[in-house]
Amino acid sequence: MTSLLPAGRPSPFAGGAGGRNHAIHLSGTMTVKCTLDDWLDHLSQVHPADIELGLERVAAVWRALGAPAPAPRIVTVAGTNGKGSSVAFLEAILGAAGYRVGAYTSPHLLHYNERVRIEGLPVSDAILCEAFECIEQARGDTPLTYFEFGTLAALWCFARAGLDAAILEVGLGGRLDAVNIVDADVGLITGVALDHTDWLGDDLETIGTEKAGIARPGRPLVYAAREMPDAVARVAEERGARLLRAGLDYDWRQRGDGWEWQGKAGMRAGLPLPNLRGAAQLQNAAGVLAVLSQLPGLPVDAAALRAGLLEARLPGRFEVRQRRCSWILDVAHNPQAAAVLTAQLGERFVAGERHAVVGMLADKAIGEVLAALAPRVDHWHLLDLGDQARGASAQTLLDALPVAARAEAHCCADVDGCLGALDTRLGADDEVLVFGSFVTVGRVMAWLDAHPSGL
Repeated sequence: MTSLLPAGRPSPFAGGAGGRNHAIHLSGTMTVKCTLDDWLDHLSQVHPADIELGLERVAAVWRALGAPAPAPRIVTVAGTNGKGSSVAFLEAILGAAGYRVGAYTSPHLLHYNERVRIEGLPVSDAILCEAFECIEQARGDTPLTYFEFGTLAALWCFARAGLDAAILEVGLGGRLDAVNIVDADVGLITGVALDHTDWLGDDLETIGTEKAGIARPGRPLVYAAREMPDAVARVAEERGARLLRAGLDYDWRQRGDGWEWQGKAGMRAGLPLPNLRGAAQLQNAAGVLAVLSQLPGLPVDAAALRAGLLEARLPGRFEVRQRRCSWILDVAHNPQAAAVLTAQLGERFVAGERHAVVGMLADKAIGEVLAALAPRVDHWHLLDLGDQARGASAQTLLDALPVAARAEAHCCADVDGCLGALDTRLGADDEVLVFGSFVTVGRVMAWLDAHPSGL
């Protein structure tokens, strides 16, 4: 493969693509053979902080790599909730239209490779290791966070894959997120709500300012929610972006078992309801259609739209698995997402009892999230994430529960033990809700995969 390092800079790494073992250049002339897991351990130690917003360091390393453009057409997706669904719709629709598409998302549920997909499939360990090797060489003494390393790796992989389009999901905010080193042809903001307040601000206008930082002069910026902070319009105007707002520049409505979308340039009628569950998915899908209407050079016909809406998949977003009873897995972890999840649960009849398995990060609005869901839950199983960075203890969750719910709650130090005990007491009429952090949902997914037929 052609190197993306600047001309004249040789790679110091042994081996190459084609195997799972690759060399990390740690210091001086020392190299060690390692796997992708070894690389990920290394990346977590390169920077003293998990999060450091700012573009100077990551942009400098990107330039040292040759500033690889990930694809001829780029969509950047920001927002508090709905980013993953919007990426899934874009990926499925453009793929159904015959385009070669790359998608970068975060975090992952089970395997790191889920973050970097080409034509719907995670890239291999070997390719990721090769990407990390090049980035490690290019960065010199510049520290990068785990997320910044991953973002550069995704751009590196996409640039070498011959894509027609790349979809880049913002990790945190927008203006200072590593993804924002790339100029997108279309920006999408799915909506603004309170989350990551320690980093983005504690009011919607401040958060809206950060998310609108993905806007580019002369290019479309789609805002997919009907309610929008004034700051988004202000930033779009200051940057010279063309703002398209839900309810003003385009709209949608459900009609029976289908729906229709109306933009200034025309209508898309007879659309099937999305495969992804929940009323909020129509808002996400409508925002995606607005993006596609503005994406130059990639026309999408009605057949591709229908196929993409029906084929889009997104693990961990109101995902229903059948075991001894129904298990619902959802990564809802902020008040807005909890409200949506509460409404979805209200549409389901449960003849037995509903058990909630939850683990959360300590910097979330834990009390608000648990209070929103408490009326829908009969029994609580609180997981301890103290072994995770920023993880909340089970006792913290218990203290945050509404007082009336605490009598039916117990703390779980061991995930496998908790799930095994819960599984033995479930009947066919019961239901299990798993929600909270990606770590929580991922651990339960892994347990379900390891115990497919019950105990």
